[in-house]
Amino acid sequence: SAGAPHGKGETVMSGKIKVVIADDQYVARGFFEMYVKMSADYELAASLATAEQAVNYCRANPVDLVIMDVMMKRGLDGLTCAETIKANNPDVRVILATSTAEYQWIEKAKKANIDSFWFKEYDERSLLEVMDRTMHGESVYPGAAPNPRFGDIDKSGLTDRELEILRELTTNRSNEEIAERCGISLNTVKRHIQNMLVKTGYTNRLELAVNAKSLGLVVHDDDRTDGKNGSCG
Repeated sequence: SAGAPHGKGETVMSGKIKVVIADDQYVARGFFEMYVKMSADYELAASLATAEQAVNYCRANPVDLVIMDVMMKRGLDGLTCAETIKANNPDVRVILATSTAEYQWIEKAKKANIDSFWFKEYDERSLLEVMDRTMHGESVYPGAAPNPRFGDIDKSGLTDRELEILRELTTNRSNEEIAERCGISLNTVKRHIQNMLVKTGYTNRLELAVNAKSLGLVVHDDDRTDGKNGSCG
């Protein structure tokens, strides 16, 4: 039955695993739908454009698995709503997905008891493998952070502090605001920005910010939540 742990081949005998997809991008939703339809073990229960719709659907219908994007253009973000789904019904398995390279969401997802996490662009595992393993009771998380190219270096060439400042840069904050938010001096902020320019070969802080944002290298939590700190209820 939906929501109950599946074992000993029960999945197929007692009906297919009911899957809800939530992604605000039409192409990505189609991609997820294709994965669900490819396997005889799964059936598509709903394909939705917002995370809140997924929360509401799970409240009213039997669901076994939710696949949800972290970033949503409208309404609350996937991480917030996935946490609500797990709180409402711990038996529903949840896989969070993202096309960005933002690794700080991993710890947040683990704390929210999200079952699995999948990087669309960077994971060597297929989504179907993650789905199967998640439904067999595993918690499937990436072993390493995505390491895309950023100018003349890979992402791993930046320190944690530089990545923190880069996140702030993507929100168009001034150096003074970044210094205050990070609890460091203005000169330290400037030094870190200068170091990133030297490493990447970009010419100014705007280029750093624009490229980090367009590559999805880092995503500030303000952008994930769109300034909303609500819950899905």
